[in-house]
Amino acid sequence: MIPSGICHLHVELSQGRALGGNREMKMSVLTWAALSQGDRISLLEPSRNSGHRKDRIQGTRPFSLSAAARAILGVGRWGDNGGKQKLTLQDVAELIRKKECRRVVVMAGAGISTPSGIPDFRSPGSGLYSNLEQYNIPYPEAIFELMYFFVNPKPFFTLAKELYPGNYRPNYAHYFLRLLHDKGLLLRLYTQNIDGLERVAGIPPDKLVEAHGTFATATCTVCRRKFPGEDFRGDVMADKVPHCPVCTGVIKPDIVFFGEELPQRFFLHVTDFPMADLLFIIGTSLEVEPFASLAGAVRSSVPRVLINRDLVGPFAWQQRYNDVAQLGDVVSGVEKLVELLDWNEEMQTLIQKEKEKVGRGSEPCFPPSVSLFLVLGLFWGEQVHACWG
Repeated sequence: MIPSGICHLHVELSQGRALGGNREMKMSVLTWAALSQGDRISLLEPSRNSGHRKDRIQGTRPFSLSAAARAILGVGRWGDNGGKQKLTLQDVAELIRKKECRRVVVMAGAGISTPSGIPDFRSPGSGLYSNLEQYNIPYPEAIFELMYFFVNPKPFFTLAKELYPGNYRPNYAHYFLRLLHDKGLLLRLYTQNIDGLERVAGIPPDKLVEAHGTFATATCTVCRRKFPGEDFRGDVMADKVPHCPVCTGVIKPDIVFFGEELPQRFFLHVTDFPMADLLFIIGTSLEVEPFASLAGAVRSSVPRVLINRDLVGPFAWQQRYNDVAQLGDVVSGVEKLVELLDWNEEMQTLIQKEKEKVGRGSEPCFPPSVSLFLVLGLFWGEQVHACWG
């Protein structure tokens, strides 16, 4: 349940009345509400638009803190730089080279995985709805609702087969993050992706926060026993629904469904972001809460670097003087940064070494017309918001 104080604040903020004209206080309250309330954050079941189905519950678009901030704070597109010179990507590279940034936090989204062959859910012509017709489900998001999963888990595992770890390979952007780790610079990588490519690239689990879950582990839906996800790969690849060897309950990968709590590791942000001295935001729309609000959780003196197709979040409505936006293709943006860092040779050595480990099959596997990642991304990006209880 959302505390009454938060509900009241939600209404006041939505109507633009709360906190008067005190901009700093408004931002403090928004950040507090987004990041510090309660001990649980979960994904809520999406509102269903009655325009698609007559028998579906009509609802409103979930509240987005990032969208609310734009309207409530009354700020323009650019923040007040206080006369300071705008930071550039070259400046950020120099800070790293001079070891003035040693605690790097990264926020990664769908755009970091598209070069590996996983389609971006926002790409035109993806044909999501038509491709889901083959599964004969009542509505697309049902695949990621627990109640539907309990009744009919087959559609989920049919899609899971396409994205199970081993079907795709990391790309240049993943290996850049690996190199940050190898150099002792990576404090933590927060990812919205469930494809596991960060792990495949060699980033250790203790450096990862997989905000929307992982295939690396699985849980019995009946007895709640935990298992390594790899134990059930054979069943999934053979189009079988995996069952618990102890109680025969259905085994579900630890992917966050609507209504489920986010992983407890997500709360590492409480200490990680205040400690960070550099923030990279790569390939994300910054639309999904509570993940999106993390972009504002670093200290104002900390440089934030966006490598993305478009301006998003605070980069679109209130940039700081030390914000840097490298727009366009994600891999091209990372390559430019690597060149400025003079890490080209180290990157090529790392990539070659990892390819030799894999041998044949090191090239990305391209998916069929629809992937689980595409579906999850669409509904998380459009339907999800935070719940404090």
